[in-house]
Order: sequence, then C-alpha cells, then structure tokens
Amino acid sequence: MIFHSPAYLFLLLLLVPVIGWYVWQHRSTNAAFTLSDTSWNKPSLSPRAYLIHLPVVLLCLGIVMLSIALARPQMSNRWSEDETEGIDIMMAIDISGTMLAEDLNPNRLEAAKQVAKEFIANRPNDNIGLVVFAGESFTQCPLTTDHTSLIGLFDAVEYGMIEDGTAIGLGLATAVNRMKDSKTKSKVVILLTDGSNNRGEIDPQTAAQIAQTFGIRVYAVGVGKHGQVRMPVNTPIGRQYVMMDSEFDEQTLRNIASATGGEYFRATDNDSLKRIYEQIDRLEKSKIRVREFSRRTENFMPFLSAALILIVLATLLKCFVLRPITE
Repeated sequence: MIFHSPAYLFLLLLLVPVIGWYVWQHRSTNAAFTLSDTSWNKPSLSPRAYLIHLPVVLLCLGIVMLSIALARPQMSNRWSEDETEGIDIMMAIDISGTMLAEDLNPNRLEAAKQVAKEFIANRPNDNIGLVVFAGESFTQCPLTTDHTSLIGLFDAVEYGMIEDGTAIGLGLATAVNRMKDSKTKSKVVILLTDGSNNRGEIDPQTAAQIAQTFGIRVYAVGVGKHGQVRMPVNTPIGRQYVMMDSEFDEQTLRNIASATGGEYFRATDNDSLKRIYEQIDRLEKSKIRVREFSRRTENFMPFLSAALILIVLATLLKCFVLRPITE
C-alpha cells in the first residue's frame, strides 16, 4: 500500500492536543470530598462509569481513520514484460589428433569442451549450436535453446569421430551454412583450432568471405603453447608420448577474424582459454528490453466510512448516553 498524499498523515498530530485537553478537562471537573473512613461504604461503579472515556477514544480513532483517508491509500499492482533478443552462436571446434596434446589440462580438446560448456551455461537466451571438424566436418548440434541437450552432445565429442586432418575452411563453412537463413540480427561463429588448414574442399579465406556475406562475425581461437608440447601416440605396445612442435597458421585465423569483424585470440593454457570466452561473452551481449506497467486502485473509502461511523458514534454517546446531569 502507498499513499497519494502522505502529508495529510500529519493530521495525526491533532491527537496530542485532543488527548491533552481531555485529560485536563477530566481532572478539573472531578468533584471530591473527604471522609475519615470508607470501609463501611465500598463504592461500586455503574456501567455508565466504564463508558465515560469511550467517546474520546472513538473520536481519536475517527481522527486516525480520517487522516488515512485524506492521505488516499492506494494499492499498486506492478508487473513487467521482458523482450529478449538472443544471439545465434555456432561453435566450430577442431577435434583432430593434435587436440590431444597435453599443454592444456587434461588436453586441448577436453579443456576446450569444459570452457565452452561454461560459456553456454551463462547464455540462456541464445541459440547455440556445435560443429566439429577434423579432416571433414559435420553438425553435432544445430542451433538450439535446449542447452541441456547441447551440453550432453558436447560431452559426446571425442577424437576419432571423423577422419583425422584439419579442414578449417570446411568447418567454418558448415557453421556458416547453419546460420545463413537466421533472422537474428547478431550471428557469431567461435572457431577453435590448433592447426593449419590441410584438408577440405573450401579454403579458410573463401569460408570467411561467405561468413562476411551473411553478416556473421567470427571469433577465431588458436589453442596451444609455443614450442614443443607432449603428445600421446598409440603404438602396438600401448600409449606412448612424444614431443611435437606446437606451431600453426595464426595469420590465417587473424585474416578470418578481420574479414568478418571479429577478433583473434590465442590460448596457451586453461586460464587464458577461459578468459577468452569471458571476453567473447562481454563482447556479444543479448539485448533485453523491459517494459514496466503499474495499476493503482483507491482504498480511501473504507477508512473514510470508518472515520464517519466512529465520529458519529462518539457524538451520539456524548449527547445521549453520557449526557452530563444538570439537575
């Protein structure tokens, strides 16, 4: 409840002089006489004596109700409508053999999956999909707001699902193809790889031009440390580890990002990869418009009615029931 004119509540201060005047008048009009002994005549109070203070109590309550009524109490019903404009995001992730390198913990592929899942969980309003690529590419999950299912499909991604190799251009083109008919104003591809394009019928620059044509921004993420990294290799005697050079075509990734209005990042460990996704999250914010409505209903009538009843009742009691005896 709120008050339209709360200044009228200062009328409650009238209670102070009303009560003060009544107490002073009551004391000055009481008659008294002295007796040496009252044990023989214990006074008994009539019902009228109990009601003597009731008019002034009713009058004070009437003033309270009248003050509240004049302040115009109102009930306010408030609600809002949210209009959310999400972003279409396709995540294109390299699952080639080099993504098993262990310069990230536990390896590049698992680290990329974990950070991507955290990114998805923080964007509930967006359509997000997943494309995986190695020597070929395919859509693991189309654009969806069912992020629980999407995360489940992320968990199912592993090395060996498709032929080995690194078809960056084909992976990007597959992601673009999944978004080209979208009506969403903001469309983004997060392209994550650790290699150089060596497979596929579409070269990365052509795929970038296609993305630019459809107004799709590409954030390219290169994964891996500089220099040599430890790489697991399956042999007839079991898994062995070898050291390999961690170098790839960063310039191509920079060109892809630049051509589409995106940015290029390089992640050399788990923390830097997480910071990259956090930066992309800040760059690509969903747009939310909120319209707020309110409706107020007047509630002064019950208080005004109560005030009139109390004041009339106090007057009737004073004039008829508790009328002073003059004879």
